[in-house]
Amino acid sequence: MLTRYALFEGTVKEGQTPAFRSFVNENLVPLWTTFDGAVEVRVMFGEERDEGAPEFPLILAISYPDKAAMERALSCEARFKSREVTGILVERYFDGRIHHHVTSASEFPVKV
Repeated sequence: MLTRYALFEGTVKEGQTPAFRSFVNENLVPLWTTFDGAVEVRVMFGEERDEGAPEFPLILAISYPDKAAMERALSCEARFKSREVTGILVERYFDGRIHHHVTSASEFPVKV
């Protein structure tokens, strides 16, 4: 399983947090959930962070079963549309940068 993260590093414009989150949920989530090959979409809004840590008001995580599925998603129509819509989000509500990271994960049961 691979997960591709989009890290929105920066700040939401003053007083725009509710509008930022609504825009994401109403306009981007419907696109992200239709990426070819995706098996899970997680949208995480920043709530708290350590003192001095960079601010991430949004982290998007889309998981794929393998690299071929991820590559298919990166070239699908929904992804290109989401890039356009993300441009609107950034223009209206966000000051910062977006960077992407791909990870592989292992899961371990919690010992109680």
